[in-house]
This record gives sequence, C-alpha cells and structure tokens, in this order.
Amino acid sequence: MTIIVTGGAGFIGGNFVHYMLEKYSNYRIICLDALTYAGNLETLQDVMENPNFRFIKGDIADRALVYSLFEEEKPDIIVNFAAESHVDRSIENPEIFLRSNVIGTSVLLDACRKYGIKRYHQVSTDEVYGDLPLDRTDLFFTEETPIHTSSPYSASKAAADLLVQAYGRTYHLPITISRCSNNYGPYHFPEKLIPLMIANCLNDKPLPVYGKGENVRDWLYVEDHCRAIDMIIHKGEVGEVYNIGGHNERTNLQVVKTIIQALGKSESLITYVTDRPGHDMRYAIDPTKIKNDLGWEPQVLFDEGIQKTIQWYLDHKTWWENIINGEYQTYYEKMYANR
Repeated sequence: MTIIVTGGAGFIGGNFVHYMLEKYSNYRIICLDALTYAGNLETLQDVMENPNFRFIKGDIADRALVYSLFEEEKPDIIVNFAAESHVDRSIENPEIFLRSNVIGTSVLLDACRKYGIKRYHQVSTDEVYGDLPLDRTDLFFTEETPIHTSSPYSASKAAADLLVQAYGRTYHLPITISRCSNNYGPYHFPEKLIPLMIANCLNDKPLPVYGKGENVRDWLYVEDHCRAIDMIIHKGEVGEVYNIGGHNERTNLQVVKTIIQALGKSESLITYVTDRPGHDMRYAIDPTKIKNDLGWEPQVLFDEGIQKTIQWYLDHKTWWENIINGEYQTYYEKMYANR
C-alpha cells in the first residue's frame, strides 16, 4: 500500500506520518510538503532514513509536479493535510489560502481522476460549521450541520470540501472527508494557542489571550485524530463525512490557566488583547457517527493529554526554539545540501 500524505511536515500531518510508519511496516508513505512557514522538516527527522518513507518538497498546486509524482509512485490512497490553517493569517492575506486550500485540492483531485486511486481523503475542520452560542451547551456540530463560515480560512476549507464532494458525485471518485475539532500534542507550531502559551510560560513572557478568554474549543489529542483518519481511509464508507471530536471542551482561559499551573508560573503573565475579528465563540462536535460506524472513540482525555503535551515541549526545547529563532527554515538545506 502506497499513501501520499500532503502537508506531512506540518503538525497533524507529521504526527500522521509517524503513526502510520509505526503501525504499518509494509506501507510506503510519501510526504509531499511545500515547507512553507508552518512546515518543518525537523518534525520528520526520525523517519527520514526509513526505507518506507520518501519526502518530496513541492506545492500541491503545482500540477506538473503532482502529476509526475502520481505517475511515478502510483499511490493507492491520498490523505490531504496540506493547507494554510491560521485564521489570523487568513484575515491578513486571504489569497494564499485560496491557492493552497482550494486550487491545491483541485489539482490533487484531478490527479486522482487521471491516474486512479482507491481513496482520496480530505482533512477538513469543524470551523466550516461556524460557531455555537456559549449559552447552548446542548448544541453540537453534526455532519448535517449547515456550513456557515466565519473567516477566509474556514471559507477556503469549506470550498475545498464542496469540491471534493462534487468530484465524488460527478466523477465517482472514492472520497471521504473528516472534520475535526482543535488538535494539540507534539510538533504543534508555536504560533498556536497551546504551544505558544507553553513557550511563553517557560520564558516568563506575557500570555496573550483574546477578549476575555471565553471562547470554547473541543480539544482532541493529535494521536486520537490520527487513529480516526486511519480508520476512515481503511473502513469508512465512500462519499461520507465524519466528524471527529472528543467532548473535551475548555475555554481558552481554562487552557491557559492549566498550563500556568502545570509549569508553576503566575497568572499575572496573562495579558488580555483585543479580540480577533469574527472570532467564533464555541466549537463542539458530536462524534456519534464515527463511533457507531467505525468504533472510534478518543482514548486521551484533556487532563492527561495536556500534561503529555507540556512534557513533550519540555523534552524537545530545541525543536520549538529553532522555530522561534527561525533556524528550522534552514533545515531542508542542511538535510539535502550534500545529497
């Protein structure tokens, strides 16, 4: 079995590459990643010499490159993680999100049509559903919840989802889509909430919290997400959407205070900043479908997962310090200069 994992040098994609290589000794994993600001080849350092792994630096919107890769590797499965994903960046510069998230997806789908695959899986986000009111804790996103986007990022992901579904219906491509809640865990890029708070805490820097910190997210440990995708690409029904979430809801302020307490720091580090435009208030996923259909449930609850995550960042300071000082961006050149 040959699987192309796009965006495999990113946070979730990188964890998925590690997970699949460890679980399936007879699978060939091909990682295609453009190594933009959030792609970090150091994330894949431990698997670079694995004979079942191959890394290609490239953009999923580069049609010639993608077609050449498909022709050479003849993949069975495509798992598309590749995406611009930071909401604040999408507000500042929406166009790059359209190129990566929409045009890039269309190129991959066209390659699947041309060369044939057993499964194309689109990794989406619960943000395509918009948000839920804080005072309605009985409401959850289901697969039937209408798409109602709030940012250029979520709009670009929703557009990609619709394109994937259209290719499934029009061209009979064997597609699946997953929409997941907020992930956390190893290799999380330091601009995101949890790793940013850990790094700032360790350096006694201010902890910027949007608004009053009341925004609620359903947090999922990244390995649980990897297990879910593994199940979907092997056992999921073609054409279906699966929501992945863990009923691990926390306000942003609760998350920040948990990190402060674990690291023995003072809450005086918290600094409230002007809220993000169009900031979604609450995300919460109902994972009943994937549980009933595929038997998936999260195995790591937030209180355990956050401690594991903090410990990983304590044990891997060089990884995130290289990102903060920009050294990670030279890693590709260091790796391949003499090859």
